[in-house]
Amino acid sequence: MSSTFEFLSADGIRLRGWCNDGAGPPLIVSPGLGTVPQMWPSLVGADSGYSTFTWYHRGTFGSTRPAELSRVRVRDHAEDLVALMDSRGIERALVAGWSLGVDVGFEVAQRHPDRVAGLLAVAGIPGGTFTTMGAPLRIPRGLRRPLATAIARLGRRSGPVLNWLAARTPLDRRTAWLLSHSGFMLPGAEPESLLAALAAFLRQDWGWYYALALAATEHRPLDLSLVQCPATLLVARQDVLTSMRAILDAAPAIPDARTLVLSGSHFVPLEHPEVVVDALAALFRRCSLYADRLYAADS
Repeated sequence: MSSTFEFLSADGIRLRGWCNDGAGPPLIVSPGLGTVPQMWPSLVGADSGYSTFTWYHRGTFGSTRPAELSRVRVRDHAEDLVALMDSRGIERALVAGWSLGVDVGFEVAQRHPDRVAGLLAVAGIPGGTFTTMGAPLRIPRGLRRPLATAIARLGRRSGPVLNWLAARTPLDRRTAWLLSHSGFMLPGAEPESLLAALAAFLRQDWGWYYALALAATEHRPLDLSLVQCPATLLVARQDVLTSMRAILDAAPAIPDARTLVLSGSHFVPLEHPEVVVDALAALFRRCSLYADRLYAADS
């Protein structure tokens, strides 16, 4: 079971939210760019042990596009996460972010430290994602952000072609096998979970997706010493999108951070769902949310 609902952002944009109709501590999933709940198979079931909420980024999957493209920055997504919590009456929650959702999660932890009990950061650098993108491919540091920006601009112009191709992508076990052996992903994801996530993800407007990506390239590294909550960083050795070394270098700047390095690609939530569950449970035990009366039954 799952439910969708609508809520308003701080600047009046109507957004589409999602919840798993589960019971347990509140968990906010901060999604990767333009991604869907199915990317987190171990957290979206009603029996996950969490009351899981997420939302669809501005202009995607039923969320309204803002009139101005300047309103799709990482800081806007961060305020949307807070608006989601407000709409559900959630004062404080665990936050699990993946990819660009890690940037968003750390933005919220800095801007609204009283709202985030703990952060699970999966395959993402906490601030300035596009300054590290391409590092695993040995792209020189000075070229990474300009190259990512150029790719986003090309993708935005190529939206109609990409939409045409996405609509004709076969969704079968052969496609799942090819993706999981491509190097971009690695074997490990259950074919059914991978295909469910891919089927939902491909339905978006790809021109708009790259408009969101273009805005995200403006996000700069954060002062991680300001993060007050416990954090756990899941890092993948074979991640070709996010630099493992950059994440490991950033972790010591977070006052209460633990790091776990996995054999896997950028798609850790699909490849290692059981590790995500275990890491989140350990984070829950570390954070002050564990002692709150509201969750006495869960502790």
